[in-house]
Amino acid sequence: MSSLTNNNPAASPFLTANQQSYVQWRDEKLQNYPLVAESLRVDIGNPLALTPAEHASVLANIRKTNLSLYRINQPQSADKHAIRILGRQFGLESLDSNICADEDSITSLRVVSAGRHKGYIPYSNRRLSWHTDGYYNPADKQIRAIVMHCVVPAQEGGINMYLDHEILYLYLRERDPAYISALMHPQAMTIPPNVEDGDEIRGTQTGPVFSVDTAGNLHMRYSARTRNIVWRDDGITQNAIEYITELLNSNMPYLLRYRLQANEGVISNNVLHNRTAFTDSDEPARKRLLYRARYFDRTHGADVSG
Repeated sequence: MSSLTNNNPAASPFLTANQQSYVQWRDEKLQNYPLVAESLRVDIGNPLALTPAEHASVLANIRKTNLSLYRINQPQSADKHAIRILGRQFGLESLDSNICADEDSITSLRVVSAGRHKGYIPYSNRRLSWHTDGYYNPADKQIRAIVMHCVVPAQEGGINMYLDHEILYLYLRERDPAYISALMHPQAMTIPPNVEDGDEIRGTQTGPVFSVDTAGNLHMRYSARTRNIVWRDDGITQNAIEYITELLNSNMPYLLRYRLQANEGVISNNVLHNRTAFTDSDEPARKRLLYRARYFDRTHGADVSG
């Protein structure tokens, strides 16, 4: 993307007052936009030290679509240390130590039927609806980027779909700029407190769906869940959410479908994503396992300002 904001958030194309910069951004965004997930997959050799060409290819994908797939061409699977180093090569350092993360703050995503993980859909084989990670986090701990690495795929299913949140924003703004204003309202979306066994482990979180960071980049917090989500009770917000639902359930060409295989992963600026239900193997060593690293940082070098 070319320089659009000159590092001035007030000039961001994602603010509805800036129609001229928005039109320029929109036209550049849609030009040659990839419509097949496989076209975003980059083969890499050593995740501990990307070559300049490998790094450039991953970053180019992220700059265009806010995500990149990768495939490590080594016989052994990358461990958590390798995933940590891979993220650092894109400026990702500040990990989110959420309540279900491992001690190193990188989460092992597998089916868990007991303990704290019980009842949380990411630790089950059930379908995961559309969302961005950490939509329930406070404003100062928003998830800006994710590295998700597949160690062992499911026996069947477990297919992800991805949608660049900037594309969704574009559709909404083209339909009605008032949708954007409504979704940027500080009380647009409320997540009730998380209470376990009578103890409040996370308080109520209220905030916008869309926001603009200090570099002019667009951030999104969203969940398609119908339970435990309270939307601002006004007509324009309700209409905007209905349109989002319509788009996410449509056959729009920008919905990218991909099933991660062993030694593959995705680096993203926390784009919208979902996951189909899956069936695990009966063999313990072949049960689905992914590593998820969630960051408060956004990938470096992928700002809208270029």
